[in-house]
Amino acid sequence: MRTTPKNQFALKAGASALVLSMLMAGAASAQTAPAADDQQADQVDEIVVTGFRASLQSAVNAKRNESGVVDVIKAEDIADFPDLNLAESLQRVPGVTISRSNGEGRQISVRGLGSEYTRVRVNGMEAIATTGGTVNSGGTNRTRGFDFNMFASELFNSLTVRKSASADVEEGSLGATVDLQTARPFDYREPTLVMGVQASYNDLARDVKPRFTLLASNTWMDGRFGALFSAAYEQRRILEEGANITRWSHGGSNGATGGFNAASTITGYTAAQINGTLASPGLYHPRIPAYVQYDHNTERLGLTGALQFRPDDQTTLTLDVLYSDVKSTRDERQLQAIGLSRTNATGRPETIIRSGVVEGRNIVAGTFDNVDVRTQSARDELQTQFQQYTFTATRDWTDRFRTGFVGGYSRSEFDNPVSTIVTFDRANTNGFSYDFRSRMPKIDFGFDLTNPANWSMINGTSEVRIRPNAVTNTFSTAKAYAEFDANEHITLKGGLDYRRFTFDSSGQTRTTETVVQTLTPAQLAAVSSVFSGFGRNLGLPSGVATSWLAPDLNAFISTYGIYSNSGIYAISDQTTQARGQNIAVAENDYGAYLQADFRFDAFGMPWRGDAGVRYVLTEQYSNGFAAVGSTIQLVSARRDYDMLLPSANLAVDLTDSLVARLSAAQTISRPSIGTLTPGGDINVQGSNRNFSSGNPTINPTKSDNVDFSLEWYPDADSLFAVGIFYKKINTFVQTLSQDLPFTALGLPASVLTGTAATTTDIFRVSQPVNSPGGDLTGFEINVQKRLDFLPGWMENFGIQANYTFVDSNIEYLTSTTPGAPTINETLVGLSKNAANFTLYYETDRFSIRGSAAYRAGYLTQVPGNDGNSVHGTNETLNFDAQASYNITEKLKVSIEGINLTDEFNDQYVDASNRLNVYSHTGRQFFAGLRYTF
Repeated sequence: MRTTPKNQFALKAGASALVLSMLMAGAASAQTAPAADDQQADQVDEIVVTGFRASLQSAVNAKRNESGVVDVIKAEDIADFPDLNLAESLQRVPGVTISRSNGEGRQISVRGLGSEYTRVRVNGMEAIATTGGTVNSGGTNRTRGFDFNMFASELFNSLTVRKSASADVEEGSLGATVDLQTARPFDYREPTLVMGVQASYNDLARDVKPRFTLLASNTWMDGRFGALFSAAYEQRRILEEGANITRWSHGGSNGATGGFNAASTITGYTAAQINGTLASPGLYHPRIPAYVQYDHNTERLGLTGALQFRPDDQTTLTLDVLYSDVKSTRDERQLQAIGLSRTNATGRPETIIRSGVVEGRNIVAGTFDNVDVRTQSARDELQTQFQQYTFTATRDWTDRFRTGFVGGYSRSEFDNPVSTIVTFDRANTNGFSYDFRSRMPKIDFGFDLTNPANWSMINGTSEVRIRPNAVTNTFSTAKAYAEFDANEHITLKGGLDYRRFTFDSSGQTRTTETVVQTLTPAQLAAVSSVFSGFGRNLGLPSGVATSWLAPDLNAFISTYGIYSNSGIYAISDQTTQARGQNIAVAENDYGAYLQADFRFDAFGMPWRGDAGVRYVLTEQYSNGFAAVGSTIQLVSARRDYDMLLPSANLAVDLTDSLVARLSAAQTISRPSIGTLTPGGDINVQGSNRNFSSGNPTINPTKSDNVDFSLEWYPDADSLFAVGIFYKKINTFVQTLSQDLPFTALGLPASVLTGTAATTTDIFRVSQPVNSPGGDLTGFEINVQKRLDFLPGWMENFGIQANYTFVDSNIEYLTSTTPGAPTINETLVGLSKNAANFTLYYETDRFSIRGSAAYRAGYLTQVPGNDGNSVHGTNETLNFDAQASYNITEKLKVSIEGINLTDEFNDQYVDASNRLNVYSHTGRQFFAGLRYTF
């Protein structure tokens, strides 16, 4: 991963801010306090703190009273901060970083451990929310990771990140357990009605969209019965534009016959050096250099409801309901040099390199003849409906004995009924050139891109892809627990829990996607249009085309009836490429725990904590399509395992304001649910040849964890904390990728029927395996301080800042063959450095805040494809801001800005930082009113 001036500046700025805040805190504590007698003599009125400061105080108080390592965000913090969704809110927690999709946060990583290692509970119940994205942003989520872009942050009143484990919290997380809590009527002392309206504007899409929020709550029967309803609705339009390379490969990446034409010339290099094999790689070139635009339109509706009833002072019954519906469309226009990736006779072997510039082993610039060029249009219609119902009952039977029950059901239904790509092609284009010596490459296709006469749709070459797919996840939960205060020092806890998780994935494709109708020039002109306006604020080199001809999908669909599901456009779930998506997994998790919470005084200091053990039993059932002899059949698998997981947390108040914590635990994270299938998935797309298979016998990732932190709370507004953590990951679930000939896959040749692949092709084979694991270490620094020691109006300033350092040494396999070499690298998804800084100013009527979030680069795949060492994403630094003014006590106006510097998504392959994806989504602005009745 690269080190850049921006990286160095961000780290230095973060360190300077932390040092400055520490000095300020010291100055504050050094001020002379008034005499005790004077304080007693003065009459002190009650001070009610509201707004952003109030939420910070509440969060600090919640953190301080915990035994383990916990961070909290409270309601007004969420409602008043410039956050598009929950992921954006969570990124301010120390150790939490986010990945973005379509211009907003999608998934989180905690202390370097990605979304697969993070459990999310909504109203006390585990859940999974699934959405779809572009391939570059992770595609359709078929994992255990939670997609936070399902929900607007206004629907929740607290977020809790539990970084240390305790026996009474269900297993399944290595990074953290994240608790999302929606509002309830008993949270409010009086009837409440809040309405908000906003207009959003994206400076790249140049479109204005609405956003509405509502919360209504009331209680009756002397506060014994309450009801609450909240809603959030928004529309968004985001353009994403940039370059998409689809990796880099070398001339002989698919065998000696798949290299560039023997007439190719690069000064100083022979044809053999250009087209070296994988064992002795030749020169690398961008596989599919392309320009792309995605036009995202999203409509998101979120609803919550809660009923609470206290039949007596000892009993509370709560019903929580959560519903979210996210509908979106994604229209894609892409212009690409597809021929540089084709290894058949009509692809790269025809391409002649006329000249080239080589840096290292990379052809960073070159001019080519006989290059196949493609223009494609794609449309996806996506929808996710999430619903959850949770019933909670608590009863205090005596002053010392309590019981509780939680039961619920959640369902996430993702549907992608329209997933269509249509391509036009131009074979053997002369004068094609590219230049990657700047981060945004210059690509010259060498002909008039807007003239229909220069394009063709040819049977056997062009493609019509129709790939509807869907994913459904369900969770059923039931747990009961009891607590008994044995004495004033010890509370005994015990409980049983049951969780059932089901995963169903489905997909359909055409039998042969390259069987199309050959069009005459007039027919092609009738179903195409000129796409224009590409590249605004993208930093395109001069001379780059910003317009090109593209298939008009609406015209093409209506003219040729491609959705008729008949003839050459029939689709099926039994095609080679669809079978791998048609899988089902069910998992039953049984748990039981015993835990003792304790409180005592020793050495003149109060101590508190917990110690316990959790027993878990897991039953997994899965099915999928796999090779059985000479045929492909639906096969099933079952796997059971159990284990004991001990945990302990200890906290001591060293002084009235200084707290030390120590935690130790064994934790597990179960494998990605989609990988548990016994089946496999052949995917032939263009020149890509992939085979991915599941592994129903994969073991869960297990970790031994130790945490220590020291926290200073000088006043109600302030927190200074440092924590260190260590995780010994005993086994790591790695996706092992290898390049193998089709004949080594053990599959019948019939699975290639209808594809462009042959039995002599090289396939990229991926399968989850258990690697030896490794160590993960790190530390966090967290600062929160109101700068009330400053004179006059400046006392209303305050800061929040945190910095996290994480490092790991994970052993990755290169083969399952005993004795094969291994690779030591950092954990996939781990950013070594992450920092957040917020400066705020708040009075009774006016508030303004600015925030910066930095995430260092991280790896996304080890080892990489095509002989590349790794795949990864480069660092990001995002700036947001918000200002509000209370016109009256009930009416507030606000303005917000997201991604103010228009940070780019910069992905790479290989340690040499070869460009893979470089795109941006523009700046997002909001203006709104909020009224409290």
